[in-house]
Amino acid sequence: MIELFTGFIEEHAFTGLFIASFLASTIFPLGSEAFVILLISKGFDPLSIIMVASIGNYLGACTTYYIGIRGRTDVIERYFSISKEQLERTDRLFSKYGAFLLIFTWLPLIGDAIAATGGVLKLDFKIFSFYVFIGKLARYVTITYITMSTMVFF
Repeated sequence: MIELFTGFIEEHAFTGLFIASFLASTIFPLGSEAFVILLISKGFDPLSIIMVASIGNYLGACTTYYIGIRGRTDVIERYFSISKEQLERTDRLFSKYGAFLLIFTWLPLIGDAIAATGGVLKLDFKIFSFYVFIGKLARYVTITYITMSTMVFF
């Protein structure tokens, strides 16, 4: 049974990683970190893991941004579990810190609210993309580095 599971993961590794990373940045409270660690432990190419996870997570944030830009706060509140208060709090943070705040879309709990608020505020998509992708990339580089550094000791 374990061999079947291992074979499935190895055969669909990057597709699964992309889907997990995408969904982690949308409506599902899912983390992609475990998948990244698993693929690294299986010997998959770290650079490919970083890029697939970063692109998937970035595109998930773009989906959240799009829903925000369409003004669908009802969808955001209902399916993303982001309250009106969280959106208002994030709006205040944008007023204080500007677009730089988008780097933190990788953070659990508030990252989706940041991406959604970026859409609600109709921030320029190029600026949104730049900061969000940098944040997502930094996240997966860090996870990969820590995982690989720890594996050396085992």
